[in-house]
Amino acid sequence: MELLVIFFAICLQIFLTYKKVSPFLSLLVVAILSGLFLGMEPMQILKSFEKGAGSTLGGLALIICLGAILGKVLETGGAAEKISLTLINGFGQKNVQWAVLLTGFLIGLPLYYNAAFVVLVPLVFSIASKAKLPLLYVAIPMAASLSTTHCFLPPHPSPVFLVNSFKADMGKTLMYGLVITIPVVIIAGPVLGQFLKRIEVNIKSVFASAEEKTEKQLPAALPSFLIGLMPVILITLAVIAGSFMPESGLKKFFLFIGDSTIALLLSVFFAIWYFGIRAGKKMEETMKWLSDAIAGIAVILLIITAGGIFKQVLQDSGTDKYIASFSEKWQMPPLIFAWVITALLRVAIGSATVAGITAAGVVTPLVASGVVSPELMVLAVGAGSVFGSHVNDSGFWMFKEFFNLTLRQTFMSWTVMETTISIIGLFGVLLLNAIL
Repeated sequence: MELLVIFFAICLQIFLTYKKVSPFLSLLVVAILSGLFLGMEPMQILKSFEKGAGSTLGGLALIICLGAILGKVLETGGAAEKISLTLINGFGQKNVQWAVLLTGFLIGLPLYYNAAFVVLVPLVFSIASKAKLPLLYVAIPMAASLSTTHCFLPPHPSPVFLVNSFKADMGKTLMYGLVITIPVVIIAGPVLGQFLKRIEVNIKSVFASAEEKTEKQLPAALPSFLIGLMPVILITLAVIAGSFMPESGLKKFFLFIGDSTIALLLSVFFAIWYFGIRAGKKMEETMKWLSDAIAGIAVILLIITAGGIFKQVLQDSGTDKYIASFSEKWQMPPLIFAWVITALLRVAIGSATVAGITAAGVVTPLVASGVVSPELMVLAVGAGSVFGSHVNDSGFWMFKEFFNLTLRQTFMSWTVMETTISIIGLFGVLLLNAIL
């Protein structure tokens, strides 16, 4: 009975997504109906709503909001553009794929996917035009970097939600994610880009003339890199201190500043001061950056909250033990089971974030049972969430329209790239699981 209810709940979520109902509302509807059909009393469902919303927001609201603010300040303050130009000029034309790859990776860490994509698209057109290179040869490494950071690495919404749901360690998740990301972006980026050289794409675009616009004063390269990467640096220091330093006041200090929330908060303060106040901006203007950033991720935050409520209803209804034993009945390892469930949801729903959030409600009991590393489960779900992107995914259409591709070209490039990231990511997770 429980399996049937979960199956129909997921089908309903897919149907409502297809009908363009906001995932925030559809997840709440699915949570209520799931609770009722799983035998919960109405008042029990309300308590699950309160508990799910509180535990979800309590663990990630600040991280997501601060991450959005940092990305917005870096973008508006010119730091993202400075990082891009510095890397491109430093690598040179011969290694342009690697320059774009690293640019996408560094810009993709603090910025959310859509914002980073829009920032980097003009650069891709400019490089392809100047160097007379095939457009997809340049574009694929950039897109692969952004997509990989989006699905694997905090402070992006889905990984943060999964870390919170699975009670994983943020620092370890970031470290494991970085280890997996390196081979994934190389294979899905420059290597795949070599095979897509022959696809002819019209380089003419509104972005091709972006270089002719009046150049604005950009900040220095060193502070742009340091402030942009500050959260990663501080979190890494905390992981090192926690693993190797003896108990002392210094260790406590590193653990404090390396907490995800504190690391992002410190980075935001430095970014606002350096790219805003120090650059001559008024306080009102810099605070508007903050407001715009939060407004941009408000809907994402609501969707994640609704996903947390759905997960809580599944747990409070008593289906956790049943789900935990489900992968054993299939004789499927938990990490592969989680990847398969998430990949199926991704293909059906389209949104990587919603697929990951929905899958979390199904696979959380496997983590709670202690049979699998919560950090690796985060990455397994993240890998599954980018599988097989097609016409129901907004990212598919963004890539198609921005780069003037036909549907066939988009399937051959974007869909193949996303599927490659997903499969190689799963292999990376399984390899880490075998080693650790």
